[in-house]
Order: sequence, then structure tokens, then C-alpha cells
Amino acid sequence: MIDKDSNSKKIFAPLSSREEEIGKIIVNCAYKVHKELGPGLLEKVYEICFCHELRKAGLEFKRQIDVPVTYDELEFEEGLRLDVFVEDLVICELKAIDQVNPIWKAQVISHLKLTKKRLGYLINFHCETIKDGIKRFVL
Repeated sequence: MIDKDSNSKKIFAPLSSREEEIGKIIVNCAYKVHKELGPGLLEKVYEICFCHELRKAGLEFKRQIDVPVTYDELEFEEGLRLDVFVEDLVICELKAIDQVNPIWKAQVISHLKLTKKRLGYLINFHCETIKDGIKRFVL
């Protein structure tokens, strides 16, 4: 992150081409799953199918992983749980709910800060069109 000057907004360095490429694949995989299944299923079903699409696209990922948090030079093992962590670069928080709670947006941002990652997605599969359910976050 670059601070242009103390009175202006923060200007972020561009994402790497790899991060951008992974981001496009993630969005495409979410579209495929939503097109096939539509809204109304459990989050776990979407997660399994989403990860299947990631695998088909050639991406490595980890599901439901605990990530330690370091605070005041102490490491806490039970810090974070990430829904899907793609290529050790991109965080995906998946939901299947009527309304997105603003706390989940804050959660993705906090996860990015604590893991020192730059790109994250909040993907809600419980919407009529998936484009309305995908939120991208960049730090």
C-alpha cells in the first residue's frame, strides 16, 4: 500500500497478474456453480461444488482451514477459519443467505489483513443472479 500524502486516500499497489488471474477463475467458478444449482441450497453444497470447479480449473485450494493469528508477538492457533483459501493467495468466504450481514464484509477485510493477503471474495450463492452475490476486496 502506498500513502500518497497524509490528507488523501490510500492508493494501493496493483495486484499481481497471478492474483488477477486467480480472481477471474474464482468468479467464473462461482458463475458455473450458481448457473447449475441456482439459489436455495446449503452453503456446504455450494462450497463442495465451488471447490470442484476450482480443481477442474487447475487451482489448488484448502477448505475450512484454521489460520493462526499473531497478536502482541503471540501466536494463537484458533485465530481464523477460512472457507476456501485458493493458491495460498486468495481468500473466499462463501455464504448462502438472504441478506449479507455487513459484518461478513468486515470479516473478509480482517482476514486479508491478518493473513497479509491482498485479494478476497465474499460470495453469496443465495441470490437470483450471482453477479449480485459476488463482492471483491483488495488491500
